Amino acid sequence: MTEGNFVDYVKIYVSSGKGGKGSTHLHREKFIEKGGPDGGDGGRGGHVYLVGNKGLWTLFHLKFARHIKAGHGGDGGGDRSTGADGDDKYIEVPLGTVVKDKETGETLFEITEDGEKQILSRGGKGGLGNWHFRSSTNQTPRYSQPGLPGVEMDVILELKVLADVGLVGFPNAGKSTLLSVLTSAKPKIADYPFTTLKPNLGIVAYRDFQSFVIADIPGIIEGAAEGKGLGHYFLRHIERNSTLLFLVPVDTPDIKAEYDILVNELTKYNPEMLDKERLLVISKCDMLDDELKAELKTELDVAFKDVPYMFISSVAQQGLTELKDKLWKMLND
Repeated sequence: MTEGNFVDYVKIYVSSGKGGKGSTHLHREKFIEKGGPDGGDGGRGGHVYLVGNKGLWTLFHLKFARHIKAGHGGDGGGDRSTGADGDDKYIEVPLGTVVKDKETGETLFEITEDGEKQILSRGGKGGLGNWHFRSSTNQTPRYSQPGLPGVEMDVILELKVLADVGLVGFPNAGKSTLLSVLTSAKPKIADYPFTTLKPNLGIVAYRDFQSFVIADIPGIIEGAAEGKGLGHYFLRHIERNSTLLFLVPVDTPDIKAEYDILVNELTKYNPEMLDKERLLVISKCDMLDDELKAELKTELDVAFKDVPYMFISSVAQQGLTELKDKLWKMLND
């Protein structure tokens, strides 16, 4: 799928169907002069449902379907005939879709399981026919109920990628390269900033046929939480990750400063990010000899007392097995 087809935010207008009106029919039949009321009820208006589909991973199919309306309920008829229910509408969405009311910003619900079905807009109830209003003092009621109107609303569908591990780093930190060597994913890789314009998911094959999912989030820069660069737009995808992997190249002038910037941007976006497990990975370490690596390790031991760190090289395939072991342990502890 091309980058332009990855859609993780859409606004749609939904309208459930209105209920059918009840009937005021009076029974007429040969040799029966006063058959009495026999008006049936109106049918229910159609609901609008959201359904989880694990085969989808983008909201692209809703990009041009901005108006979704369910069918109206049929009117009641004579002989206590109930009107037909309106046709329901089913909107399939990828897992991790959050539904918000556009007017209030309130989160209504989220879809996290395959086949999960939630009513987004409930159809109007059908009106009662005059048969329900007969009594000993009102034997021929000539009135019935109208159907209730449907519910119209503007909603926001926001996709948050479901992954176990999120790759966090500056543009050109090597996140896409790491994803390509750990998984069978084929992200776009180039030597200019913001090569990645959409989150990429990959499945890491682990021992004994076990696996976990890792996501490459587009590069974050300083000020991302205020909307600079691409980071702010994609930071929502990190909220679902249980473990954050901070990737910092070894040729960075100040590893600790770059790490602090990344943590600060995540914290400003959502303070709950501080509660997630963190792992610092120093990439491109094939450029270091043993002496330089030992010297750097001495510095990092002081700077990162509470954060575990590792040295790897995606190109030279160094430290990748140890990295998978570490991530698996963090995910399952």
